[in-house]
Amino acid sequence: MTVDQPFALIGGAFRSKTQNASLPVIDPCTEEVLWLQPACGPAEVAEALGYARAALPTWSAVHGWERGKILRRIAREMESRKGAIARALSAEIGRPIAQSEGEVNAAIEQFDWFAGEAERLFGETIRSRQGGRLIVTHEPVGIVAAFSAWNFPVNLPARKIAPALAAGCPVIVRPSEQVPLTTTLIAEACVNAGVPAGVVQVLTGRANDIVPSLMQAEEVRKISLTGSTPVGKMLLAQAAETVKRCSMELGGHSAVVVCADSDVEAAAVQCATFKFRNAGQVCIAPNRFYVEESVVDRFLDRMVAEAKALKVGDSRDPATTMGPLTLASGRNKVEGLIADAVQRGARIRSGGRRPEGRNKGFFLEPTVLSDVPDDARIMIEEPFGPVAPVATFSNLDNAIARANSTPYGLAAYAFTGSSAKAEKLSAGLRAGMVGINSFLIAHAETPFGGVDHSGMGREGGRQAIQDYQNIKLTNMTWA
Repeated sequence: MTVDQPFALIGGAFRSKTQNASLPVIDPCTEEVLWLQPACGPAEVAEALGYARAALPTWSAVHGWERGKILRRIAREMESRKGAIARALSAEIGRPIAQSEGEVNAAIEQFDWFAGEAERLFGETIRSRQGGRLIVTHEPVGIVAAFSAWNFPVNLPARKIAPALAAGCPVIVRPSEQVPLTTTLIAEACVNAGVPAGVVQVLTGRANDIVPSLMQAEEVRKISLTGSTPVGKMLLAQAAETVKRCSMELGGHSAVVVCADSDVEAAAVQCATFKFRNAGQVCIAPNRFYVEESVVDRFLDRMVAEAKALKVGDSRDPATTMGPLTLASGRNKVEGLIADAVQRGARIRSGGRRPEGRNKGFFLEPTVLSDVPDDARIMIEEPFGPVAPVATFSNLDNAIARANSTPYGLAAYAFTGSSAKAEKLSAGLRAGMVGINSFLIAHAETPFGGVDHSGMGREGGRQAIQDYQNIKLTNMTWA
């Protein structure tokens, strides 16, 4: 039977309470309490570490083929509770229910993909020039601590749990305190699939009560974070104390370059669709739009029309196409960025305010700004909200330079009908991922991650499992 309240998972057992007082989860649509979650602390971290230590020798010795079977069973367990996971996701973060199952499907693909990776954990043998054999083998890095954000509460943990399990590592997950039920349902799928006790554990609660103890633990050999750049910098400094390996997907501020030779109206539709997805709370969301001067009016007309056509409402209403922001602080930040841009000369073409008649919930109308100057804060800071600032360019080199003007390098996009420009944009845009005439850059079978202040390491693809492994060389010779 599928759970209907948040639990922590420690040593194979679910817990609804700890010694600390339970924490409320706030409904972003109504500002009411959805449910309470157990608040773990240092005592629970110590317990979880003990179980993970005990599980490491056994789990790391399981053959990759057998680990792959368990990963596929997790995928099937998640399929069986897809509706429940989608409902929890929608309630906790405010994403429209009609869009929530898509994320569950993406997470299922992670487990299926890494099941195959577990089966493909081959080393290599090199004939030595001095005689004998040079044998390269891959071993689990050890216990993994995984810290995931709230905006994609199914796919983000899956991207960390799946490769850890495939590589033979026990993993301790600390999800955002905004999404404990969603994470509990993933944990339930893992347990029902036969993951041994201590191999997957979930510690719910405040970051300050959980993360420091995990970071100080010598036996935690790797951390994986999805979060902000400031948090990433802090954890990198802490990781240095015990020389932990780090994978980090941090902040982004993705630019979009729209050339006049593209299908401008179709580009605008794509831009609006992906900009306002999840109310703009997507790390790879298009955030800064540089449109060639000669077609900017056409682009704006279509994008404004798309924004106005969105139905803003309660996430559980099947007719809703954009829900609220998840946090009140997020809405306040976006409102401040809009005000700053207008003060600097930008024009509000649609939205820009809270919807009329909604006195509860963290709602904000989908907003399109034009004539946005480069010194506006929204062109410098990641908004993480439903606002699209549009600027113009007349020279492609200038557009690329402005697109590269922030320290972030997670994703970038461009629209053009010219293969030569496409090649130039692909090479010139500084990002870990580039989409040309498409925003579909996240796939289980391809590497996901950024450069510069957007982080290090990759999730997805054949590259991701390497971050969960140590490489050992043995020189095998005989007398």
